[in-house]
Amino acid sequence: MRTPLVQLRSERVFPAVPARPAPAERSRLERRTRLLAWGGIGWHVVEFAIAIVAGLVAGSIALIGFGADSLIEALAGGVVLWLFTGTRRGSSSAERRAQQLIAASFFLLAGYVGVEALRTLVNGDHPAASWVGIGLAAVTAPTMPLLAYAKRRLGNQLHSAATVKEAEQTQLCAYLSIALLLGLGANALAGWWWADPLTALVIAAVALKEGRESWRGEGCCDAC
Repeated sequence: MRTPLVQLRSERVFPAVPARPAPAERSRLERRTRLLAWGGIGWHVVEFAIAIVAGLVAGSIALIGFGADSLIEALAGGVVLWLFTGTRRGSSSAERRAQQLIAASFFLLAGYVGVEALRTLVNGDHPAASWVGIGLAAVTAPTMPLLAYAKRRLGNQLHSAATVKEAEQTQLCAYLSIALLLGLGANALAGWWWADPLTALVIAAVALKEGRESWRGEGCCDAC
């Protein structure tokens, strides 16, 4: 007697979508998000001032570009504060506008860093060694990923794609810090002036990618 073959159907398992927080919990998460945004803005303003002054003293386009990135980071933090204030709280239209504003800041960062890096390579500019810049990058590189993680976690809990994208921009600041550390270090220790603009071009490409995704509305919880 032949045993009939039984075809087992495999079922696709979709990841569970986190439940939206209750109003009281959402209010608490929003307060934490605003506190992180204020803390990030304060740090980026300090970062901006140090990087711009050190960049002008050393003639370093990388440091000036890093300072510009810090200013854009502060503006992105302001966008998150704007999103979670007043009648905009929980508004899908405000969420979309916030994503577009953050995307615009990514494009500004990519354009500035890319153009300045190419100009540095073409002109063969040799910036002086900046130990202040190296110290700033050494402090920023390990701290920005921690801030980005905290922002990303809150963004996921709030189902806020704009907050997650702003966290990714903070993570991009960490990548730029590492690039700055490598570039300034190579220039100071080995005289490799070209290392910093080459790495900056990679960072510009990443910023452009993140800006395009944010503009299209991709990211955390697209069905917010």
